[in-house]
This record gives sequence, structure tokens and C-alpha cells, in this order.
Amino acid sequence: MSALDALQTALAAEHAAIYVYGDVGAHTSQSAEPELFATVSLLYRAHRGRRDQLELMVADRGGVPVAAAPTYELPRRLGTPSAVRRHAMGVEQACAEVYAATVASTTGTDRAWAVSALGEAAVARILLGGESEDFPGAPELGD
Repeated sequence: MSALDALQTALAAEHAAIYVYGDVGAHTSQSAEPELFATVSLLYRAHRGRRDQLELMVADRGGVPVAAAPTYELPRRLGTPSAVRRHAMGVEQACAEVYAATVASTTGTDRAWAVSALGEAAVARILLGGESEDFPGAPELGD
């Protein structure tokens, strides 16, 4: 995979994450679960920031940034805070996997940026109540 392809794949993952976090946020109560609401809001903003950075990175490398899909598959039931956390952790795991692949496919400043994004996804899982991993986004390396 070329570096530009890896950045486009990461951009597509961020589009999906933003869409899903919009739904996750709608199922989170600021008054009943203020900590979860604050975490979801923080992560939503982080994904928007990475999306914006990736769009610039792709364009700077001569690519046309991939557009968001019209819709994404959403979970059927997010009626409890634990379901919201689980689903958000799944989003972060998916992003971590994409960023691990981006690290492997890039060099220089692109790789440094992808390493940072991978670290942020790993920390996000912990903020959501998940466990730390030896190799975030690449569990096959831990075996």
C-alpha cells in the first residue's frame, strides 16, 4: 500500500468514526453520565481534528481526499452506558488497526503523525474503560 493510499484509508476511517460518534453522543446523557458524555465529546472532537489534518495531508500529497460515505452501519442498541462504551471502544480499536497499518506504510513526518494517532486511539480505549495492549492496533504482534 502506498503512503497516499494509507492516508486515504485513515481518512475514510475517521469519516466513519465521526459518524458513529455522533450517534454514540446522542445516546449519552450529559446529566446522567457526565464523565462518559465528556469522554465521548472529547473523542468526537479528536476524530474531527484528525479528519481535518488527514484531508490536508492527502491534498498536500496531490490526492483528492476521499469523501465520507452517505451513511454507516450503526449499532441497534445503545440504551446503556456500558453499551455506549463498548461501541466507542470498537470504533477506537478499528481506528487503531488502520493507524497501525498507516505506520507500516509511511515514513518520515507521515509515520510520526500516524504513530501519534495510534497512541491517541490506544489512550481513548483506556479512557472508555478498556485495557491497555502491548501492540495497539496489531494484536497479532503480541502472540
